Amino acid sequence: MPLTKRFTDTIKADLQRSQGFRRALLREAVNCMLSGDVDTGKSVLRQYINGTVGFIQLGADLGKSPKALMRMFGSTGNPQARNLFEIVAHLQKIDGTVLEVIERSAA
Repeated sequence: MPLTKRFTDTIKADLQRSQGFRRALLREAVNCMLSGDVDTGKSVLRQYINGTVGFIQLGADLGKSPKALMRMFGSTGNPQARNLFEIVAHLQKIDGTVLEVIERSAA
């Protein structure tokens, strides 16, 4: 189901306005991927990138084609772990945050 322009505009405005929201969305994207829901994680990360740095600037920062980055996070994209971790590390650096994995016992 395609997102309406209104929803994407709302997300983008929230990302630009609130550092807490940015960090929560980045954390949610990574948590989705770590729990095995890679498609949702890619979709959330795509929204995060669109609402913050943008694919053109991200491509310039990483020396990669913006179109290739967009394809990686599309519904049929399959980013290599190396690329995915490089992107997440760069996004953390830009935002001034560090995500950590914390071991928890399974309930």
